[in-house]
Amino acid sequence: MITVILSGGNGSRLWPLSRGQYPKQFLSLLNDKTLLQETLLRLDTKATGSIVVCNEAHRFIVAEQLAQIDVTADSILLEPFGRNTSPAVALTAMMLLEQGRDETLVVLPADHFIQDKTRFHQALAIAEQVAEQGQLVLFGIKADKPETGFGYIKCHPTTDKASPALNVEQFIEKPDAITAQSFIEQGNYYWNSGMFVFKCSSYLDELLQYAPAIYEACKQTLQASQYKDQFLYIDAKTFAQCPDDSIDYSVMEKTQKAMLVPLDSGWNDIGAWNSLWEISDKDKQGNVSYGDVILKDSKNNLAFSSKRLVTLLGVENLLVVETPDAVLVAHRDNAQSIKELVTQLKLAKRPESETNSLVYRPWGCYETIDYGNRFQVKRITVNPGATLSLQMHHHRAEHWVIVTGTALITCDDKEFILSENQSTYIPITSIHRLSNPGHIPLEVIEIQSGSYLGEDDIQRFEDRYGRLNVVSATKEKLVNER
Repeated sequence: MITVILSGGNGSRLWPLSRGQYPKQFLSLLNDKTLLQETLLRLDTKATGSIVVCNEAHRFIVAEQLAQIDVTADSILLEPFGRNTSPAVALTAMMLLEQGRDETLVVLPADHFIQDKTRFHQALAIAEQVAEQGQLVLFGIKADKPETGFGYIKCHPTTDKASPALNVEQFIEKPDAITAQSFIEQGNYYWNSGMFVFKCSSYLDELLQYAPAIYEACKQTLQASQYKDQFLYIDAKTFAQCPDDSIDYSVMEKTQKAMLVPLDSGWNDIGAWNSLWEISDKDKQGNVSYGDVILKDSKNNLAFSSKRLVTLLGVENLLVVETPDAVLVAHRDNAQSIKELVTQLKLAKRPESETNSLVYRPWGCYETIDYGNRFQVKRITVNPGATLSLQMHHHRAEHWVIVTGTALITCDDKEFILSENQSTYIPITSIHRLSNPGHIPLEVIEIQSGSYLGEDDIQRFEDRYGRLNVVSATKEKLVNER
């Protein structure tokens, strides 16, 4: 089997911790592993193989998080933009068939929580047997409360004692509370987990029959895409013509081959802050707290602190989430509506919907500490052996102060080493680069000053991560002019 990890979600209901450029699958919410890492570790991907589908902007985050747990993906498919789960899986299946591999795919979202791995593996073994017979299998969670945030699946009771797999009778969209309660009382309804098992050929055959536009668009996209090293760079022009649709809508709700395997393993999609509250350890008053939090006379709250002290006094059923640049206060009953709040932020063009003060780059990360008129202060962390691009700024100068580690600095025709407590000045239009030749992370305080401090004031001349926007000849011309 091949594990296919879908890592394209935004996780907007977990705002402000989850952002467009660093969504929830890359966060460590429950332990020291991120949700993406937990998903990969749930299966022995070293034995079965794994493929990750993610946004092209997250390429280096995915590669870094896989390296941290010593996992090497067979392939990483880079989407220029999202087109939902159906095209993502179709491209994966087509790529494997093109390699002569009609594999059984285990399709898993990158942001789910499963408590009991043993039961998950038992259900997976059943699903594999059913999928080998040409069926399309999905995992269903027995609905035990009137949850309005999930889609439901109605199933026929099984008559086959040899297999607990159930025939799917009907898919139901997220219901209202009264309808959801009726489903619980009837007893033959399951929550749709969004996890699937099927052979490449089985899925593509059904996709061609029920969603030919997606099939043909993905076929053309794969032909136009480029495969380099382990990355498939999906062609944006042809992919833009592909309909935006999920596996459920395009195939599972229409096919006659849909089967459901019940999964009782402590599953949670962590789709909202309330979900995190449900699966987290609570104090005697039902409170869940992360970080520097103090509570008094408060019940059934979730409080999250990333840096500052958060205190709750005499309140119940609240979500309080603190990040360096945004604070959320909401009633727990409104957890699902946070997505609408994020949409409002996007319409207002607020950067907090997409980015936060901590920004990840292929070489490490930087955090904005302070800013004002004509100045900005950042804390830069460069991973061991990593290097920033050779670059130039037209509108700002920079002062670098080394806090920890060793820095190899290039500034025009000079190259020199700086260590802790030493500093240097990078004038406007100087061609410069910062590298970490050491074995520990390099931390630098960067003070920018100038008339424009935007991140787009960067001209790159050399970059090991493929982010060039200026040819080398331009670099030589600029050096000669100076």
